[in-house]
Amino acid sequence: MVNYFRFATALFFLSAFAATASAFPIPERLEFELSYTGITAGRAVQEVKQVNNEVQIISTARSADWLRFFFPVDDRIESFLLTDTSAQFMGTPRLYHERKREGKTITDREARFDHQKLEVTTIDHRNSSEKKHAITRQTYDSLSSFFYFRTVPLQVGTSHFIDIYDCNRLWNTEVKVLRREQLKTPLGRFNTIVIQPLLQSEGIFARTGDMLIWLTDDERRIPVQMKSKVVVGSITATLTGGSYWPVRK
Repeated sequence: MVNYFRFATALFFLSAFAATASAFPIPERLEFELSYTGITAGRAVQEVKQVNNEVQIISTARSADWLRFFFPVDDRIESFLLTDTSAQFMGTPRLYHERKREGKTITDREARFDHQKLEVTTIDHRNSSEKKHAITRQTYDSLSSFFYFRTVPLQVGTSHFIDIYDCNRLWNTEVKVLRREQLKTPLGRFNTIVIQPLLQSEGIFARTGDMLIWLTDDERRIPVQMKSKVVVGSITATLTGGSYWPVRK
């Protein structure tokens, strides 16, 4: 169940592959219902907003009341991006901070990016430790990387790669573009593009089995559904509401 909420907190927010960066709206709010084998297990919210000269992305996830007795989840992940008009994306990550409670596991750590020195400093506030890692010129954190994909053109049968630092190490992650498909959800019927991230890293990018994400087949690429197989059953995140540009159904 831990990997379920790590997965739901971040990966289904892969609202990716818009044709240009100008298609990215600020502010935006996406609301999701999280379910395990068909039973509602929690809710999550993804928000992005402009704060002075930075873009702030906030991801939160909380378990349903019935699950809190067995496995309480209360996660908040933030990414702060410095706006850069010369960049192909809306900015470069300055600070990534995750505060998570998943059962008995509590995490409080942050990554501070220095793109001039090409290094990142990770601080674990739980054990007062600090470490440094080298990064590439196009390195993103686990949250901002999803929004970067909105600037990438999309073609069925192709793959896209991105360097992602997850507070442990740097991963070159592949995302496959599989097919187009019509999908029916509680919000209506959507023409979608199905993608498959090939995940390697720990934490948010922990392997939880085969994973598929359905994105609206328009300029918004809104994630309307995500599914992942686990050892027993499957987990699903479904878009239920929020504040975003209208999508074509």
